[in-house]
Amino acid sequence: MNADTGLIARVKRRGGRGDRSPLGAWFWDIDRMLLLLTLFLIAIGLVAVAAASPATAVRYSGEHRKIAPLYYFWRQLMWVGVSLPVMFLVSMLPVATARRFALGGAALLVALLAVTPFIGAVHNGARRWIGLGIAEFQPSEFLKPLFIVTVAWLLSLKAKDEDLPTVLITGGMTAAVAVLLMLQPDFGQTVIFCVVWMALLTIAGTPTRVLLGLAACVPAGLVAAYLFYSTARARIDAFLFPGVEGEGAADHFQVNAAHDTLTAGGWTGTGPGGGQAKFGLPEAHTDYIFSVIGEEFGLIACSIIAITFLAIVVRVFVKLLDEHDEFKLLAASGLAVQFGAQALVSMLVNTGLAPSKGMTLPFISYGGSSMIALSIGMGLLLAFTRRNPFLTRSPYVVKWGTT
Repeated sequence: MNADTGLIARVKRRGGRGDRSPLGAWFWDIDRMLLLLTLFLIAIGLVAVAAASPATAVRYSGEHRKIAPLYYFWRQLMWVGVSLPVMFLVSMLPVATARRFALGGAALLVALLAVTPFIGAVHNGARRWIGLGIAEFQPSEFLKPLFIVTVAWLLSLKAKDEDLPTVLITGGMTAAVAVLLMLQPDFGQTVIFCVVWMALLTIAGTPTRVLLGLAACVPAGLVAAYLFYSTARARIDAFLFPGVEGEGAADHFQVNAAHDTLTAGGWTGTGPGGGQAKFGLPEAHTDYIFSVIGEEFGLIACSIIAITFLAIVVRVFVKLLDEHDEFKLLAASGLAVQFGAQALVSMLVNTGLAPSKGMTLPFISYGGSSMIALSIGMGLLLAFTRRNPFLTRSPYVVKWGTT
């Protein structure tokens, strides 16, 4: 009996890891800790949306429209029911199939993103959604994970052909998406796309002089955004100069209301349903749900959520330490950076440390587009970090015993 045969025999005796049926292979190859952390966030999100739903229902109810207190919770439960099968199915895709899915999907969504400023529905002064009759979806949310995988694939080609101008190609693609996003306007998503692109360039081993040159463009870009992009100017003014009027005053009010709500419950919170400050939040169930959690469940609960997000990102990068496939390394890294950056921006806005950006908290904020798109992204991340213990031995994990 050779070593591999003996290993498989021992594994079969240890609880069925030798089951190589499609479902069995998926279960034993998937990063179950990463999946568990994701499900934990989704569960927290359902509780948080239930807490925020009454405040949102009161805000959007009127003389001709009465919204039930838990209306948004039941809808979010429906979106979770749709999203979980999507995440599981995507996570089962072979790497080549997942890559083709991302490339085709990204091309379609860029086209939809281009027409959104002309045919999209307007909400809160922004035209970011396309109506489908019974529902609306936000192309930029779905584009994020697929675009990241596309950029990762292009950058990975550099390892095969050093002459490919991958920085220029991916930079042009990112700039085009940024322009389309700013037309909506959606400054927050623009920042996320650019941050992920810069992170991927760094991980791909782009020469330092190129990275420094791009970094030097950041201040110039911020100045240009302030001078020529009214949405960015209003939010920066509101953040730096609280006394501004108009749109900036509204943004400043939102940031202040979020901070006051976040700290209203102290360390342990007022208890489920006990919060009152949340009724003054403009978007308690989406952009400012982290503040609702702080009021009703306390700053300790907020800290646990922040640690969970950090644990997911760290988990992914630790698993990638021994990854030799350039594409899988870049794709998984980019998805982890997007996930962590979006969570960080959302939490910074809620704590008053960043201007208002309209950014949802991954897997916790209410929203069908956000939940399904994040599930696609996490499904891709799970697909790219799958490990087969019979074929790949990592030097960073404890080896199987020999007895």
